[in-house]
Amino acid sequence: MGSPEVLFFCKMRTAAIIATVGVTLGVGLGFWLPLPKIPGLGMTDRNLFFHVPMWFTMYVLMGISLWWSGHYLVKGDLESDRRAREAAVVAVFFGLLGLLTGILWSRVTWAEALPDSDWQAWWGWDPKQTFALIALLVYGAYFFLRQGVREVRLRAQLSAAYNVMAAILVWPLTFLLPRYLGGLHPGSEGTPAFRGEDISPLHRVVFYISAIGFIALGVWVWMLRVRLSRLEARATTARDLPAEVA
Repeated sequence: MGSPEVLFFCKMRTAAIIATVGVTLGVGLGFWLPLPKIPGLGMTDRNLFFHVPMWFTMYVLMGISLWWSGHYLVKGDLESDRRAREAAVVAVFFGLLGLLTGILWSRVTWAEALPDSDWQAWWGWDPKQTFALIALLVYGAYFFLRQGVREVRLRAQLSAAYNVMAAILVWPLTFLLPRYLGGLHPGSEGTPAFRGEDISPLHRVVFYISAIGFIALGVWVWMLRVRLSRLEARATTARDLPAEVA
């Protein structure tokens, strides 16, 4: 195992330790620590420790994917394409988790009076929700593009260029436009995000612990996928070699 591999493994182990401690404490404290109620949310305020960190994790992984796509466009290194691809997979996964926890949260807050049979109880077309879904669909098209191009170098180049565009679009779609259009989601125009007086110091401590833990978990999953992809590529190469060479 070469020195870059050793360094990569050490970073992966560090991310795993931080993720284990952070997520365990975040989940444990988030469920069982007595906390002051946030006005209008009641016990559902505990979802703050899961829903928001999942979006933070998505943003971090999209940033990692953007970095390695840019690196590929500059260097033309297929390892950069691998890292960008695997980061995109993990980013979309956490984005879907963030969307799902948001749907469940809105169900018991904004749409509490509606019956479960009413589809608007689960999806109210709030700008933040809607643009988050659009952002994930735009980003998800990255994978369809990869599936549609067979030549390795061309696929990596087109995917990297599209990934840069998709990652840049995420910011206005999930932050700027929802703030401009307003809505029920905290942070929209006329609906301020959680204010300092709304969140107790205990809320902040648990939130930061949980956010760090989930981000580290996302990074660890990404690094694990990169490592597995490398091993799969080596196994495929060895299998395709002529018997006398292998």
